[in-house]
Formats: sequence, C-alpha cells, structure tokens
Amino acid sequence: MTAAADIRYHVTGMDCPSCAAKIEEATRRVEGVVDVKVSLASQTMSLAVDDPSARLPAVEQAVTSLGYRLARVEGRQGDDETPDLSHVTPAYRRALWIVVFLNVGYGMVEIAGSLLAGSQALQADALDFVGDGAISFLGLIAIGWGLAARARAALLQGVFLGLLGLGVIGSTFYRVFVDHEPQTLLMGGFALAACAVNVAAASVLIPHREGDANMRAVWLFSRNDALGNLAVVLAAVAVWWLQSPWPDLVVAFVVASLFLHGAWSIVHDARQDLARARRA
Repeated sequence: MTAAADIRYHVTGMDCPSCAAKIEEATRRVEGVVDVKVSLASQTMSLAVDDPSARLPAVEQAVTSLGYRLARVEGRQGDDETPDLSHVTPAYRRALWIVVFLNVGYGMVEIAGSLLAGSQALQADALDFVGDGAISFLGLIAIGWGLAARARAALLQGVFLGLLGLGVIGSTFYRVFVDHEPQTLLMGGFALAACAVNVAAASVLIPHREGDANMRAVWLFSRNDALGNLAVVLAAVAVWWLQSPWPDLVVAFVVASLFLHGAWSIVHDARQDLARARRA
C-alpha cells in the first residue's frame, strides 16, 4: 500500500466556520483522501492522500466547485511555505477589498443603527458583518505570510471577535431586565439595507467566479447572509405585532451565539497552526 502524502493548500474565500466544514466534507468524499483539516484561522487546508497525482485534481475540483479558490503550498510546513497565488489576479484582489470595505463599513453603520433603534438583533447582525469583513481582511493581507505569522494574527483576531460577541451577549442580557422595546421601523429598515449590501458584495464577486457551480456558490453565500438579515426583519415585525421586545432579544442571542462559535473556531485553529509551526 502506498504511503499517504501530506499536501497543503491556501484557500481563498472562507469567511465562517461553515465554509471550513463544507470544504472538509467535500474533500473527504474524494476517493483516496486519508485525512483533511481546514483551518479558518490561517486560511489553509491540509490533507493526506494515497496518490497525489491521481487524487489532487479531484480534490481541487470538489473544492472549487463550491466557490472557493485553492493554491498549492510548496516547501516544508512552517514559515517557509510559499503558496502559488498566480490565480489571484489584481482584479480579484480589488474585488475582495471592496467586499471587505462593504462588510466592515456597513457593520459600523449598522452598529450606529442598532443604537438608534435600540435593537439587540440589529447589533448582533452588525457584528456578523464586522466579523466577515475582518476574516476576509486577514485572508488578504496575510497571503504572503508564513504559517506562524498567520496563526498569531488569527489568534488575536479570534480573541478580539470573541470579546465583541461577549459584549453583545452581555448587553442583550441587560436588555432582558430593562423594559425597552426597539423602534421597529428603524430596525427593519437597517436590516433590509443589510440585505442590499450582501447583494452588492455578491455582485462584486460574480465576475471572478468561473462556471455554473461557482456562480451558484456566490448565490448561496449571499443567501446565507441574507437569511440573518431576514431574521432581523421578522423580529422587527414580531416586536411590532406582539408589542414585546422578546423577538428582538431571541434573535440577538441566536446570532451572537453563532458568532461566538465562529470566534472560538478561529482561536482553536490558530492554536493548532501555531503548534504545527513550532514543530516544523
């Protein structure tokens, strides 16, 4: 039996733990893949395959069909890793920077909107925007960095995002004990605007996706983010209908909890990457 070879890729396009999970699941389905680990923190995928020349084209097809981009990492595992990023064109980089600014910029706007509307769900949704933008930002600036440097940056980012998430959970708990009903028109308006921003971000990326499967992936990413925005809109309607702040608080708890799970995934992956870099 041929010994499994260890292969590493740089992954472009991940912005949440579910992205990493989807890539792992698709890769495991490829025959000959012995093991696979996707790190959201360092934006890398490590796998062991029994016959690289035969298996890797299928692996690459499985991942790129989901809408992500792969660049083979050459060299030893550690700070000397040098991914081939020739496919990441200047136009594609510009598109990613636009997506970063859209996410972070509207996240800041939505934070202000959440304070004006007194909505915890809107605040949690704003946090999701900031988190997506921050992860994409790290993926862009850290493309040429070594594994250890990427892991340290991701660890700091994960801790920071986790603290933001805990802040939203804490302020939501405070609202539980303070009778305060959010302004539903403002709440719904900002959430609908968030949907428009998600559509704009998807539109920027569409020209850089190749093939029907990748076009579908852009739609799926946009749809998943828009579902969170829709949840805030429905919460606003429920608050108005029931004359109760509880729908707003429940949605805030759910969104913030998912965000905290993402921050924990970043920290967990970053610690594993740091350990691997030290061993290299």
